[in-house]
Amino acid sequence: MTAPAAGGERIAKRMARAGLCSRREAERWIAQGRVAVDGETLTTPAVTVTAASRITVDGELVGAAEATRLWRYHKPVGLVTTNRDPQGRSTVFDALPEHLPRVMSIGRLDLTSEGLLLLTNDGDLARYLELPATGWKRRYRVRVHGRIQEAALAELAQGVEVDGIKYGPIEAALDRQQGANAWLTFSLREGKNREIRHVCEHLGWPVNRLIRTGFGPFQLGSLPASEVDEVAQKVLREQLGGKIDLKEGPVNRATKAATRQNSDEKPVGEPSGKPARMQLGKPVRKPAGKQTRNPGGKPGDKSGAKPAGKRDGKPDARRRRRT
Repeated sequence: MTAPAAGGERIAKRMARAGLCSRREAERWIAQGRVAVDGETLTTPAVTVTAASRITVDGELVGAAEATRLWRYHKPVGLVTTNRDPQGRSTVFDALPEHLPRVMSIGRLDLTSEGLLLLTNDGDLARYLELPATGWKRRYRVRVHGRIQEAALAELAQGVEVDGIKYGPIEAALDRQQGANAWLTFSLREGKNREIRHVCEHLGWPVNRLIRTGFGPFQLGSLPASEVDEVAQKVLREQLGGKIDLKEGPVNRATKAATRQNSDEKPVGEPSGKPARMQLGKPVRKPAGKQTRNPGGKPGDKSGAKPAGKRDGKPDARRRRRT
């Protein structure tokens, strides 16, 4: 393989950073004869391209890459995290707003799970954040059926093996017991397929609800179900700058303007202390001091009427106290 020329990059990397797919998937597409550069169908991923290269996938031109972008999405129950489902079920990507560019998910949530799902237009970023070596915690609120033994939860910190599969250390705590059900908080770094469900069933506590509330520094907060919220570029670079090469480039203003912005839900650090009661976000409050329907009255006066007892700045004779 030849080293990339100055100002160029490998074709698989270019495709990933254009938001088409991961590098690994790009290599599969090339092996299938689906990718061409300057009219020549590729047979190997060992090809360097530049900004001037004309790249097509299945005959469709690959546009210029945008800046790396990241979104929070509140996945509801009933959607699968895949581009195409062989069983014909509805997917996350079917439900996303039309104004979003082509995106991919960072990790997955299964059909019956809900909560925070990160989306990006950058395949390299998706790959980086999915790696257990990245070390970002995934946090979940889980409702299970059964009576909880806290000693069993404590043992999960040493890891556990279920049906021949070894799971790494899991931080688990009892939130509250409600009759035959209990709410638990889980934090883990690996996130293997259906890990929490398998571990809980192994302990005799089948899961009947699972909500991801955090992924690294990014929180679900009060984001409503099925809503999408873009992470500000400044925040993205504060959290990831220096850890991965975030690509520079134009951001389509139309899609950026159409993306719902929520200034109250900036990413925050990992929560500390004991788990609180089940709460997916903070209540929305009106800004302090903001008044409505009060064009001329004092603060707190919502009627807009002038103070009683005065008219045009003079005492109202009709309201004088008789002596």
